Amino acid sequence: MFASQIKNRNICLIESNSKIGQKIKVSGGAKCNITNEKVSSDNYLGDRKLSSFVLKEFSNKDLLNFLNNNGVYPKINPKIVKGTYFCQSSQDVINMFSKTTSHVKKFLNTKVVDVDFNEIFTIKTDSQNIKAKKLVVASGGLSYEGLGASSIAFDIAKKFGHTVTKLNPALVGFTVQKEQFWFKKLSGLSIMAKAKVENKSFYGSLLFAHKGCSGPIILNSSLYWKKGKMSFDFLPNKKIKKLLTGNALISSRIPLPKRFMQEFLNSIKVEDKPCNKLNIEELKSLETIHNYEFSPAGNFGYTKAEVTKGGISTDEIDFQSMESLKQKDLYFLGECLDVTGELGGYNFQFAFSSAVSCANRI
Repeated sequence: MFASQIKNRNICLIESNSKIGQKIKVSGGAKCNITNEKVSSDNYLGDRKLSSFVLKEFSNKDLLNFLNNNGVYPKINPKIVKGTYFCQSSQDVINMFSKTTSHVKKFLNTKVVDVDFNEIFTIKTDSQNIKAKKLVVASGGLSYEGLGASSIAFDIAKKFGHTVTKLNPALVGFTVQKEQFWFKKLSGLSIMAKAKVENKSFYGSLLFAHKGCSGPIILNSSLYWKKGKMSFDFLPNKKIKKLLTGNALISSRIPLPKRFMQEFLNSIKVEDKPCNKLNIEELKSLETIHNYEFSPAGNFGYTKAEVTKGGISTDEIDFQSMESLKQKDLYFLGECLDVTGELGGYNFQFAFSSAVSCANRI
């Protein structure tokens, strides 16, 4: 995006893969979840001032216009993540960038090893040294190592005196404590639920997995979860008290999969009995279906994480140009900064918006 916005400059792109846009290629199930119909700083963890500025500088509407003008026509797919724009194919986006960066010299299969500065930058790679007056680092975080992800952005930042906040996998599934091992017995099952974590809540699909739990509401929760408890409402659109009537079994009255109800009832030690046979304590236990609290044991790690949260401190970045306040003519864009978006096209939007902010001022 950055290179496609700048013409009449001597620009080169250094890419560790044999082709450009390999993370774009796998995103959104190869459909590229590129932005969202509603985008604001509320959808990001990190510096509100910086994210607000860049999102106004190049908004979701600006991005959609740019894509449309270049022959890419994303559409909302409400069945996956609410409000998310998906492209017909990720390859369409890659082809667009290949075309709009035809003026850019590309060094493919080239890994950056180190960067020095002495009046100009010397970018040391595994094959040659490249000199540059200005250096823009947009190499992402630690997620998707198989696609070339590395710590190089953070290594460069530290070398020039920047602070890098604690890095963690984000938009990733949770592993569970012993008390929630019943989740594993439901592996492959998904239900619509509501998750609450810190001061955030998310409604959507909850997927039970062999390691614990995943799905859109878990991926979003992982962005905000630190330590301690979070909660689920497994029955968010109904009141269980109103359902537990008559002589039918509990599992027959609750509109959730039988497999789920069996494991849930076992976990709260309530027998699947006729509703009119329930005592006060059992009714109280069943109410936890609306506020099931648990503490995740951890997460699935960087190999399963869509993004990395944490990163280069934005206190040391000019929020208008993305230029380092520690080193003139050094810029950092996108995921390597300590700004991370929720699931639903927000991280691509921030990457594009921060790139345009930089391109407009470089």
